[in-house]
Amino acid sequence: MTLQKIGGLAALTCAATYLFGFVFLFTVLAPLGFGTGDTDASAVVAFIDAQPGLLIVWNTVIYILNAFALAVLVVALDAHLKTITPDWAAITRALGLIWATLVLGAGMMANVTVEHAAKLFPINPAQAAEDWALLQIVELGLGGGNEIAGGVWILTVSIAGIMGRSLGKISIGLGLLTGAGGLATLVPAIGDVAGAVFGLGAIAWFISVGLSLTFVRRAFEEPMIASQT
Repeated sequence: MTLQKIGGLAALTCAATYLFGFVFLFTVLAPLGFGTGDTDASAVVAFIDAQPGLLIVWNTVIYILNAFALAVLVVALDAHLKTITPDWAAITRALGLIWATLVLGAGMMANVTVEHAAKLFPINPAQAAEDWALLQIVELGLGGGNEIAGGVWILTVSIAGIMGRSLGKISIGLGLLTGAGGLATLVPAIGDVAGAVFGLGAIAWFISVGLSLTFVRRAFEEPMIASQT
């Protein structure tokens, strides 16, 4: 299997982790206020005490699995883009690996927070809730609460696609929209809406890029490279 196809599967895996995250968020975690900006820390630690494994699974999929798949996709896109726009490819690789590192760090922090709350809750529920709320701020700062790093990377990949005419109009258009949504999470007044735009846009973008790399891209890539040699 070529790196291109592995990268395509990695992109589809990223999309799947986002889909899983949204479904889990609006079903299992909905009563706790996740994703609304009004999370009840006391309810969360009580939930952790009853079913700690569920949050561990959620964090592992949306953060850790996503981060490793993302790192593979970053390398595959770099290899794909550098045959046409090597300078832009190098920039996308650096920014993409930074994002993957932040996502992985957020996932490890999230799981450690769950483990800490699970141990502390039987002894001191109030302190467990306080610690969880504090540690979640660190998690959100790393990557769960803003999408700046992801927005910049997807925007840069889209610009590289425009410069090299190598990603397709659908992927580029989705990438520009998704990247703009990620950057807009900087604005507190529209942070939640921008985050939703980024999340939903990222699903569509990952699917588009994944299908392109896995099934379509090579048919267009080879004539383009040949015409420039």
